[in-house]
Amino acid sequence: MGEKLQAFFESTAGQVVTVVIIIVLLLWIMKGDKEKKMDVKALTVSALLIALAIVLGQVKLFEMPQGGSVTLLSTLPIVLCGYLFGTRRGVTAGVCVGLLNLIFGPYIIHPVQMLLDYPIAFGAMGLSGIVRDSKNGLTKGYIIGVAARYVCAVLSGVIFFGAYAPEGFNGLTWSLWYNLTYLAIEGIMTLIVINITQVKSAFERVKNTL
Repeated sequence: MGEKLQAFFESTAGQVVTVVIIIVLLLWIMKGDKEKKMDVKALTVSALLIALAIVLGQVKLFEMPQGGSVTLLSTLPIVLCGYLFGTRRGVTAGVCVGLLNLIFGPYIIHPVQMLLDYPIAFGAMGLSGIVRDSKNGLTKGYIIGVAARYVCAVLSGVIFFGAYAPEGFNGLTWSLWYNLTYLAIEGIMTLIVINITQVKSAFERVKNTL
């Protein structure tokens, strides 16, 4: 089943279907909240953040042997989308990123693993919108978003990659440690950047104008 799914997403037909789904999701982002018209600004900024996440995801500072990598702040754009536009749009944008990653570099061994590692994992980062209006909302939101992605990665590791655990580890402890290594490194880097006074103030100003 995993091989068939991978072949599907690598095929022209699979990529066309995926793009159509992404377009529908982008229209969902554009849909305003109650009593509001279609929000073109939200669509435009979200689309730019989705594209930025994909581009930054290709800049790999370090790649893990069994999947996962430390990238140049690629976890930030989707968290930022949730911070700027709320949970619904942040999660939707994250799902779009996950689907785009299925087009550019899928690694699929099972349908559930595919969901956990791609649309669900990236969509989970949009949960940053939950605390968008609180003090230090971006920092809190980033921690929540990356923690949610970590949970998805750990579950996928326990269920589908436990066989790769070295001696002295079981599936759970290996997945907890393995996924923490690359997500924590990038997470710390990103937290340092977004808490630079000028950067933090800039994001707050952007949020207040949207």
